[in-house]
Amino acid sequence: MAAVARSVAPVKTGDAPRSGRSRMTPEREAELYSAVLDLLRKFGYEALTMEAIAARSRCSKATLYRRWAGKPELVATALRHQRPVALGEIDTGSLRGDFQAIVAHMDERHMEQDTALLRALSSAVHAYPDLLQALRGLLIDPELTGLEAVLARAVERGEIASGAAALAYVPHMLVGVLVAQPLLMGRPLDATFARRYVDAAVLPALGI
Repeated sequence: MAAVARSVAPVKTGDAPRSGRSRMTPEREAELYSAVLDLLRKFGYEALTMEAIAARSRCSKATLYRRWAGKPELVATALRHQRPVALGEIDTGSLRGDFQAIVAHMDERHMEQDTALLRALSSAVHAYPDLLQALRGLLIDPELTGLEAVLARAVERGEIASGAAALAYVPHMLVGVLVAQPLLMGRPLDATFARRYVDAAVLPALGI
């Protein structure tokens, strides 16, 4: 199968959190990540500070810096944590079923939140290379790898021709709809539209 196109060369970064020194429970971590994303949606990346995160999450800055190198890594980790399921783990037996399962794992609230986060980060990644590096290492590359696995299985099942030109552009189609829906329609992407979009645009482009 042709590899899914990647517009920026992969940049490796360390897995987060950086060490096991913190005694933060999983529930406490979830609260922290939620606080990070709430602040990011409300104020944007540039105005987000470790001080604000510490205050909002009732956590010391020392604890934050023991676990994360800084704001970029913490933001990327928080974004990764909110993913409901790893894409590569989804295997329903058909590509349409896989895409429908992906949509099912993202309820209306998550889709609206993803749209707000995309707006908050779209300009920041150009101004802050360290943010792009963290996002690629902790979120984007793993998501692309998972999507590649989903598409590779479809090729192995014979659903998609191995040389299908559209294979390289599936990530662009999926991200593009998140951007286009609020811009063109004035509202975030919803599950009904996402399912129809997959059936009417993504699958036909792949020859299904």
